[in-house]
Amino acid sequence: MGVLEKFLAREVLSPQAVDLSGIKSILVIRQHDQLGDFLLATPVLRALRERFPNARIGVLVREYFYDVARSLPYVDEVLVFYENSLHWTLKRASSLVRQLRKGWDLTVVLNTVSHSFTSDFFAHLSGARYILGSGDRVFSGCTRNFFYNLIAPHNTTHRHQTERNLDIVRYIGVDTQNLALAISLSDMERRNARLFLEQRGFKSDSVAIGMHIGAGKPENRWPVQCFAQLAGVLTLKHNAQIVLFWGPYEEDLSRIFCEYVSVEPINIGHTDLKTLASLLALCDAVICNDSGIMHLAAATGVPMVALFGPTDPAEWKPLGSSIAVLQPESKKVEDVKVEDVMKALENFIRKN
Repeated sequence: MGVLEKFLAREVLSPQAVDLSGIKSILVIRQHDQLGDFLLATPVLRALRERFPNARIGVLVREYFYDVARSLPYVDEVLVFYENSLHWTLKRASSLVRQLRKGWDLTVVLNTVSHSFTSDFFAHLSGARYILGSGDRVFSGCTRNFFYNLIAPHNTTHRHQTERNLDIVRYIGVDTQNLALAISLSDMERRNARLFLEQRGFKSDSVAIGMHIGAGKPENRWPVQCFAQLAGVLTLKHNAQIVLFWGPYEEDLSRIFCEYVSVEPINIGHTDLKTLASLLALCDAVICNDSGIMHLAAATGVPMVALFGPTDPAEWKPLGSSIAVLQPESKKVEDVKVEDVMKALENFIRKN
C-alpha cells in the first residue's frame, strides 16, 4: 500500500482552499455492508442538501441498500457496488464506471466504522477535484489517507456515529441541526402496504403494534418468550393487533413466538427492506431489538421502543423524539423487563 501512496497521493488542501461556490455535484461513498451504519450516515446527505440545495447528489452503496438509498429525500442518483462477484455483468460494470466518471466536484468517503481500499479507489476513479474523508484508520504502511486531499481530523472523544459521520463534512463547514433519520415512502407504497396488511386481517381502527423479534447478533435478541408475553398484555389491555416481523433465517424465532403467544399475530416474516419500511410505518408503535431494522423503523418516523444489550446506545441508538431506548444495567438484553417495555409503549399509545 505504501507504493500506491508514493504514486497516487494527492496534495493535502486546507478547508479554506475549497471553493464551495464551485461545487455543483457531490458523490458520497458509504458502501459498508451494515444497514444501521449506512442509515446513521444519512444526516450527512441532509447536511449536504441544505448547504448545496441545487447540487446533484449521488450515493454509492451496496446492492442490498439500493431501494433504501433511492428513498432518501436528498439523493438524486444511486450508484451500486455488487459485493458478490457473480452479480457483476459487463453492463453493470460499465454503468458504474460511467456514473463514477460523470464529473463530480466533491467526493466524500464516510469511513467512520471501517476503511476499505475499494471505497477509496472508487473515490479516486470519480476524478473529483476534492476528495474528503477522515484522517482515521490509516492503511498499514501508509503515512496518511493518501487518496484524499481534504482530511478531516479524527475526534477521539466518545461520540454518536451520526456525529462522527458529520464531523467529516463539518471540516469544510457543512452541517445540519436535524440528526434524525428519514426515508421517503410514496403514497402508492403506503397504499400497497395497507392492502397487504388488510388481506391478512389488519383492522385500521385498532391499535397496531409491530414487533421485529430478530437481530443479526444473537446477543442482541430479547427472548422471544418476552415478546410473546408482551403481545398478550397488549392484546388484553388495548385489544392490540400484533404485526410480527423477523429476518432471514429466523423462522425458528417465529415458530417459538407462535407457540408461546396467546393470540394469533399478523405474521409478516421477512420482506425486502422497502416493503418492510412501508409496513412498519403503518404501525402505531414498534418494538425492535438493536439491529439494522431498528434504524430502518426509526427512519420511517414510527414511534419505537429499542431494546439494547451489550451495544452502547450513546453511540448507536437512532436519534429522534419518538424513540425510547431500554438497556438494563447488566447490559444483557434478556434482563429487560416486560413491564418496562409496556410502560414505554403506553406513552406512545396514549399519544395516538
